[in-house]
Amino acid sequence: MGASPLRSDESVLIGRWLTTSGGLVEDEVTKRIRSLVSDSLVQVAGGGWEILYRDPQDNRLWELTYPQGELHGGGPPMLAHITAEDASRKYSGSASNNRWRGP
Repeated sequence: MGASPLRSDESVLIGRWLTTSGGLVEDEVTKRIRSLVSDSLVQVAGGGWEILYRDPQDNRLWELTYPQGELHGGGPPMLAHITAEDASRKYSGSASNNRWRGP
């Protein structure tokens, strides 16, 4: 079963790694982010450590980043809403605005 859809009142999801007796494990937010980007959101620009996605449910743009980049593998992910204007500035030339706004 996939992650619960992004709600209109959500603007940022910050994942964490938890230390257990078995080592580091992903928290539920990290698992949800991974599920959203693999099953629900549509990648429209970027790659690597900064990827722009569009939510086909409401056409909002979401940016996947790894704010603790000093950690192994870039650290846990963060998924944050980004305006079309900010996306245009940051991802200029990576995708068209029409694709960002949906079909």
